[in-house]
This record gives sequence, C-alpha cells and structure tokens, in this order.
Amino acid sequence: MVREEIVGSTRTLQWRCVESRIDSNRLYYGRFILCPLMKGQADTIGIAMRRALLGEIEGTCITCAKSEKVPHEYSTIIGIEESVHEILLNLKEIVLRSNIHGVRDASICVKGPKYVTAQDIISPPSVEIVDTTQHIANLTEPIDLCIGLQIRRDRGYRTKLTINSQDGSYPIDAVSMPVRNANHSIHSFGNGKEKEEILFLEIWTNGSLTPKEALYEASRNLIDLFIPFLHGEEEDINLKLKENKNRFTLPIFTFQDRLTNLKKNKKEIPLKCIFIDQSELPYRTYNCLKRSNIHTLLELLSKSQEDLMRIEYFRIEDVKEISDTLRKHFEIDLPKNKFSFFLNPL
Repeated sequence: MVREEIVGSTRTLQWRCVESRIDSNRLYYGRFILCPLMKGQADTIGIAMRRALLGEIEGTCITCAKSEKVPHEYSTIIGIEESVHEILLNLKEIVLRSNIHGVRDASICVKGPKYVTAQDIISPPSVEIVDTTQHIANLTEPIDLCIGLQIRRDRGYRTKLTINSQDGSYPIDAVSMPVRNANHSIHSFGNGKEKEEILFLEIWTNGSLTPKEALYEASRNLIDLFIPFLHGEEEDINLKLKENKNRFTLPIFTFQDRLTNLKKNKKEIPLKCIFIDQSELPYRTYNCLKRSNIHTLLELLSKSQEDLMRIEYFRIEDVKEISDTLRKHFEIDLPKNKFSFFLNPL
C-alpha cells in the first residue's frame, strides 16, 4: 500500500492502492482511491486523470517494417502461413518498453520451419520486449525471413500513411498507449453541507508500465500542462501590453497569419512582443523554456544552442525543433554559440 499526504487548509487528502493484480504479461490492473474530497472535486479530478492516462503517457511501439522481397502489403509468401498484412498486424501488437527518444532500428532474421515470436526480434539494448511469446508468423517451409523494423517512442495513436511503397517499407499504425483503459467512479458520504466524496480510479495497462507507474506519469504530465499558469507573471504581461498599446494590437489571428504579416513588414510587430506560446512548440519544450524565464521570441533568440542544452531536461531533439521552426517561419538560424540573427528585434 502506498500513501501520499497533501496538506490542504483543514483536510488531508490520502490516496492508496486498494487492489493490484497481473492478469497476464500484457494486462496489469490497479484500483486506487483518493479521499476525502469536497463535493464536485472527485468528478473534476477523475475526468482529467482519465484523459491524461489515455492520451498523455508515452509508449514504445513498432512503426514500420521493411522487406525488399514483398511486392505489396496484401501479398502472400510461399512457406509462410500468414499473409504480409497479418504479419504487420501481429507486429503492431508487440508490447515494448523503453526510455528512448526518436527512431531506433531492429530486425528479425530467421530460417524456417519455425514459429516466429517476439523473442526473435533483435532490438537495441535500450528496448525491452515485454512478452516474448507474442506471435508474429509461422514458417512452414525452410525459407529465410528477414524483416527490418523501426521502433519509436511517442504518445497517442497515429495512423499509417496510405502510400505505395517503392523500397519495401510498410508503415504500421502506431499505438503508443501503455494504458488500455481507465475508469473513474465516485462514492459520496456524509449529510448536508458536510457531504464528501471518495474517488475510485481503475487502470488497465499493457504491461510496459504498472498501473501505479501510469498514475504517476499521468499526474506529472497533467501538472506540467498547468505550470505556465503557476509561473505566469501577470504584472509583467500587463506592463508589456501597456507599453505596446499604441504600437500594435493583438487581433485574433492564427500563428500562421501573424507570421505572414511579420514577413511582409518586419517592423510591424516587435519580436519582444511575440510570445513563445504562439510558436506551436510541443508542451514539453514550451514548459522547459517557461521555467527558464524565456517568454518571448526575442528572449529565445538571445540564447544559443549551447545555452538551450544547459536547460534542465532539454534534449537535442528540442533544440532541433526550435531551430526548424525559426528557420521555416522567420528564416532565422538559432546561433550555435553566440547571439546572432538578422531580423531587427526593435
């Protein structure tokens, strides 16, 4: 049993795991409670946690398979019981666990007759196969089967692109969702104004995370989304709006519209008045910049790539994404080691 106390004004919230079991290698179950909550709070937390559990947790999966001997996805191969399409569906179901970022290569190279399972996948050390017994294909004749694989860590569900493969590569629907299902329910107790609630959370995972780990990840990701509000400097924002009241207005345009206007007239909107929350950066990158007191485009451009890499939890992929955004929309290169850009910041 795990217990964590959060001290409020007059109440102490407590949470604990009331049930935990492993139904199979790919099905873990956990049931948690949080109490005592004021009326209405359980539903607020329950809805937010369910959405975070299903949509905000990263997972690892196979996203592409490659075999030059396969003419098309719906073909069959002599000596293999399954069609190519069925093999791709089986690869889609393989459960992996890793802390990688970006794409990693793996492969399957076997000779039949053989019952091919996830154990036959040759993967990098940073990737762990959760259930090595998962079925991939059944080779009924003495033939060679060689498949190149791409493994990626992501979140949510991404459908494959329906394009004709020229090099034998076949994208696979990416299901990067460690949580299979999540439910919440509420139990009320007490009378009248003293009525309180208990929140029950049920979590099913695919084995790459335990329900407790999933609860922790979802809570942390949910909190990260609200950090900008906690660190919002309301007075500074009001001062900036006052300073520039007579110089420009903030129309309800999309980010793309604002960039188009800026390119037409570079002096129309000062760079110090374009905030990074308009740059469509990922939440994680945005939160790291905000925690480092980088709020505007001008403040961002005053940092070099070396400066950004010193930010806690910042990755080289984040720097590349920022550089690509600046280059695409402003034709500016983020300096590697010094402050240098050609647009007039005003």
